[in-house]
Amino acid sequence: MSHVVLLGDSIFDNAAYVAGGPDVVTQLRAILPAGWRATLCAVDGAVVSGVERQLTRMPGDATHLVLSIGGNDSLGHIGILDRPARSTADALDLLAGIGSTFAGHYGEMLEEVLAHGLPTTVCTIYEGALPDPALHRRARVALHAFNDPIVRAALESGSSLIDLRLVCNNPGDYANPIEPSVQGGEKIARAIAAAVGVGHGGRRSDVFS
Repeated sequence: MSHVVLLGDSIFDNAAYVAGGPDVVTQLRAILPAGWRATLCAVDGAVVSGVERQLTRMPGDATHLVLSIGGNDSLGHIGILDRPARSTADALDLLAGIGSTFAGHYGEMLEEVLAHGLPTTVCTIYEGALPDPALHRRARVALHAFNDPIVRAALESGSSLIDLRLVCNNPGDYANPIEPSVQGGEKIARAIAAAVGVGHGGRRSDVFS
């Protein structure tokens, strides 16, 4: 029997944001075939360092791991979006430093996840639905400092990748500027199902590294 375990933050643990509607894990269970199970170990508000504790609660019969983490780490740096910079070089150096630190922490965490020897899928950080167009534009650029390390870590480790920037690409996918709605949760659940070999979640690319 296959058992999918969801690790990470409120991208999966979104029950508090759907006004009584189905959360991601509930929608995933409805999609998976008979005999499959799905368990939520993700915790709303978690950061990369919190995944280690989630792994201690992982069911012993897990067969697939899906990880979505990093959004709250990026929110910890939201102040840079309004910070003045003396030059483009200063702004790029700031982003490079933040990205390098995140890459180190993310890589160490992913090694702990992969040490369990299970097929693993990782997710990028989506871009949200910030109401201020200028702030949203800056946030999209800044998120590259976090998403690039995630993509690199996935490809270097041979993990599967769900790009949530392409999955949650409509304002209706968000219950608020940064949390998935029922609609967005369904799209995420279908992408997870496709990643673990059930159904089809949309466009698929093969990447060779």
